[in-house]
Amino acid sequence: MSEFDYDLFVIGAGSGGVRAARTAAATGARVAVAEDRYLGGTCVNVGCVPKKLYSHAAHFHDTFEDAGGFGWRLPAAPEFDWATLRDNKIGEIKRLNGIYGRLLDTAGVRLINGRARVVDAHRVEIAGETISAARILVAVGGWPWVPEFPGSELTLNSNQIFDLDTFPRRFLVLGGGYIAVEFASIFNGLGSETHLVYRRELFLRGFDREVREFTRDEMAKKGVDLHFEANVESIEKVDDGLLVTLTNGEQLEVDAVLAATGRKPHLEGLGLDGLGIELTEGGHLRVNDRFETSVPSILALGDVTGGPELTPVALAEAMHMVQHHFGETPPKAPLDYRNIATAVFCHPNIGTVGLSEEQAREACGEIRVYTADFRPLKHTLSGSSERCLMKLIVDDQSDVVVGAHMVGEEAGEVIQGIGIAVRAGLTKADFDATVGIHPTGAEEFVTMGTPTRR
Repeated sequence: MSEFDYDLFVIGAGSGGVRAARTAAATGARVAVAEDRYLGGTCVNVGCVPKKLYSHAAHFHDTFEDAGGFGWRLPAAPEFDWATLRDNKIGEIKRLNGIYGRLLDTAGVRLINGRARVVDAHRVEIAGETISAARILVAVGGWPWVPEFPGSELTLNSNQIFDLDTFPRRFLVLGGGYIAVEFASIFNGLGSETHLVYRRELFLRGFDREVREFTRDEMAKKGVDLHFEANVESIEKVDDGLLVTLTNGEQLEVDAVLAATGRKPHLEGLGLDGLGIELTEGGHLRVNDRFETSVPSILALGDVTGGPELTPVALAEAMHMVQHHFGETPPKAPLDYRNIATAVFCHPNIGTVGLSEEQAREACGEIRVYTADFRPLKHTLSGSSERCLMKLIVDDQSDVVVGAHMVGEEAGEVIQGIGIAVRAGLTKADFDATVGIHPTGAEEFVTMGTPTRR
């Protein structure tokens, strides 16, 4: 590979791209990375990290209300200052950007600022320079997509929502996926009058039906105004903000509209269309088990390939890709995408791993479903009506737990541990034989003895 300037040229310094660059460099490969926006990609800058920080901020609303039942008396009504949250977030993201830069530098990876364009199978152009590489990795992630309708230019996308100049006292979210339900919860918790508009009858398509219904009811109890089976027909500016007209004829006056309507691969300007690289029906780069596109020297991973759009997945793909192309011993099997745990940071949180009840009935046939729907101990004194749902789905023939789901406080933290058990193929008997930690909500996962239904 000495005929090339680099062994690996990575386009995109997000989670997957940086992990791939560092890991490849550790094998002795010569690596360069191009980034035209910010180090750390979506997750660090306009995704997981700032979203979780804002979610923490929004939870204080409930904490202040809950405190009275435990004897705490606040001297005055708490006031939220948007600028403080926003600016402190900006400082933290800058710190993380610096860490990513130092990680690349320490690994001996060259960082080039700019948007790279792929010239052919082994060459890229960037900042007026032509660079050759044995392999080119595309890891540019996704970009928000907003449908066109009258006034759609007045909406905000999920990249813009974190840095608003002023806090919207009236807020509308269009969409029904992760981002939509999370930001509806966040802005509701921060004090906005919040509406969520979704064209289908229930949000979070693909999740367990019972989880979706339970989350719907809990979000509504917290004050999010849910508008299902409706869409935005138009948005227009008015004296006091934005007038949103829905397809069902309803009109809402708000200060800001977030279009959380999905993300598409950020491939514009990369030059890949001129190389005949095969795309999927959804417009993603089609790759094989070695993360090779239809041009074998051009690789791709992360959100541009259409798999689970989760940071840990991109990290796992990066490690797997490096093993294939730079490791001494290639992996014996393709990356296993089954039983990937995930969380939705709406309020209350959702944590889930494995199959939904609907998927399990189709895949396994006979199943047992165990559920626990209860008021957490904390709220026996707080006075809150918030409830928690926990659910196990068991293949009746093998007794293996094929799905675990939770809606409640710190669901993501709890499901991370349960995810190990589901991944390991443990049985319901293994769960039953585990002594619980009392008093915790998590112990419900090992004390559900009687099936709710079959």
